[in-house]
Amino acid sequence: MPSLEELMDAARGVQEQMARAQAELDRIEVEGQAGSGAVKIRTTARGDVRSIAIDPAMMTADQREMLEDLIVAAFNDAKSRADRAGSAEMGKLTAGMELPPGFKLPGL
Repeated sequence: MPSLEELMDAARGVQEQMARAQAELDRIEVEGQAGSGAVKIRTTARGDVRSIAIDPAMMTADQREMLEDLIVAAFNDAKSRADRAGSAEMGKLTAGMELPPGFKLPGL
């Protein structure tokens, strides 16, 4: 049976791995788009929006409602891609860990 000190060392190791994984999620960027690329949104794998690009042709008064819908669709696409990228990165961290079913690590 591991000693308390060994358990604490293991816990610190997991915390360090988590911190590295969280930092990596901030570096990974994904792009969501809608309207065949008329609206593009770049986010980190943690979901922080980095940029939005809108085709100038969409910036007319009669395109306003469509543009709003495309922004929502592009954001949702970016969020979905960010979630997948984040899950893949965190999967690398948890690959050797035996976690209970349904257990999620904090920070995602």
